[in-house]
Amino acid sequence: MLYYAKTEALRMLRNRRYLIFVVAFPVVLYLINAGIYGKQTGDSGVPYSVALMVSMGAYGALAASMMSSAVPWAQERQTGWLRQLQITPLPGWAIIVTKLCAAMLLVLPSLLLVSVVGVVVEGVSLPVGTWVPLLLALWLGTLPFVALGLAIGSTLSADAAQPAAMISMFALALAGGLWFPPEAFGDTMRTIAELTPSYHYADLGWSVIAGHGLPASDLLVVGGWGLALGAAAVFLYRRATVRS
Repeated sequence: MLYYAKTEALRMLRNRRYLIFVVAFPVVLYLINAGIYGKQTGDSGVPYSVALMVSMGAYGALAASMMSSAVPWAQERQTGWLRQLQITPLPGWAIIVTKLCAAMLLVLPSLLLVSVVGVVVEGVSLPVGTWVPLLLALWLGTLPFVALGLAIGSTLSADAAQPAAMISMFALALAGGLWFPPEAFGDTMRTIAELTPSYHYADLGWSVIAGHGLPASDLLVVGGWGLALGAAAVFLYRRATVRS
C-alpha cells in the first residue's frame, strides 16, 4: 500500500501540467498580487501579503488535490489498470485510501512553496503557534476536493477528466475568492463566494492568521462537503468497478 502511494506520487511529479498549474502558477500569481495589494491591510487587520499567501496556498493545495486524483484515476480506469488492481491483495477501501494518501502527499509541495516564498520574498512572519494550525487546516481541508477529483475520474474518460478537473478547480478558486482578496469583491461576488466550499476552506486559514481560531461554521461546511463528495466518490468507484 505504501509502495503504491509512493508510485502514484512520483508519477505526478513527472507531470508537466501538475508542475505548471499546481506548483508554479500559485507562486507566480501570489507574487503578482502581493506586488499590487501587498502594502494594504484588509478589514480583519491582516496585511494582504499574508492573506494572499493563505489564498494562493489554498488554491495550490486545492488544485493539487484535484489534479492528482481525477486524471490518474480516469486513466487507470480507461486503460484497464483498475481491473488489475481488483485481483491484487488490496481491497477496494485500501485502493481508495491509497489514492487519498497519494493526493494528500502531492498537496504539500505547492502549499509549502507558497509559504516559503511568503516568508523569504514578502517578509511574512507568523508565530509557530499560528503556522502549525494554518498548515494543518489547509492540508487536511483538501479532502473534499480529493473526493471530487475521484468522483470525476470515476465518471469521465481520461481525455474529458483533464479539462473537467481544471475547469472545476479554476471555477472554485475564482468564485471562492482565492485569486484576489475577498475585500476587493463587490457585495454580490462576496455573497457568491460564501456559497462555495473553497471559500470556507480558505477561510479556515484566514481566520487562523487573524487570531480567531477555526470557525465552527467553516468546519461544518468543509466537513459536510467532504462527507457528501466522499460518499459520491465511493459510489462511483463501486459502479466503475462493476462495469470493469
